[in-house]
Amino acid sequence: MSGTVVDLNADLGENFGRWTLTDDAALLSIVSSANVATGFHAGDPSTIRRVCDLAAERGVRIGAQVSYRDLAGFGRRAMDVPPDELADEITYQIGALQVFARAAGADVVYVKPHGALYNRVVTDREQAAAVVAGMRHADPTLPVLGLPGSALHAAAEEAGLRTFAEAFVDRAYTAEGTLVSRRQPGAVVTDPDRITATALSLALDGRTSALDGTDVAVRARSLCVHGDTPGAVALTRRVRQALEEAGVRVEAFA
Repeated sequence: MSGTVVDLNADLGENFGRWTLTDDAALLSIVSSANVATGFHAGDPSTIRRVCDLAAERGVRIGAQVSYRDLAGFGRRAMDVPPDELADEITYQIGALQVFARAAGADVVYVKPHGALYNRVVTDREQAAAVVAGMRHADPTLPVLGLPGSALHAAAEEAGLRTFAEAFVDRAYTAEGTLVSRRQPGAVVTDPDRITATALSLALDGRTSALDGTDVAVRARSLCVHGDTPGAVALTRRVRQALEEAGVRVEAFA
């Protein structure tokens, strides 16, 4: 037995109206934390309510997956949003999710940026500080989930917020430990064997291989499988099974 404990999270609630992108019900039977879209990059009120109800019923922790206001681009397009405006939009998104989570008998227990915002706050201190300011307005006790060593983690720690490090099992890394841009070939990993091997290496050794073959140290408390990755349900189930067979306990961080 390894004695290692990791959280397994997925991006959920990304359906919109009649359009279905993520199999929320199936993934909520596998993961320990749900990053729930808050309506700015995906999701709608009814979708948010259903995900919160299911998460509460199954004991899955609910996190606010906040984003730039970009429904058309799924939150993956670079945007320049003034810091005060971004802070207000972060507060707004968390607040909307809090209402549905509490109605379900649960609560929002962490915040994770999505897409272009996630990548921006790895290095942009001003945008990172705006995200933290928005979090504090909504609930100053909320921790942040993000890339280790990021500007977001630094801003959160300066503000007295807890931080938790995340790693991705279905995304390629650069030699510097950041995510390869989705514009580049090979940025998204779909091979089940490779994804499973990456999950085990991250959980047990705190390491992964960059796209160029470089060995990269990535110490993370939570592992993410994207809900919109092809075959996400089967992949996530396989990852959880492999972790547990290796003696890794899957348990939420918040």
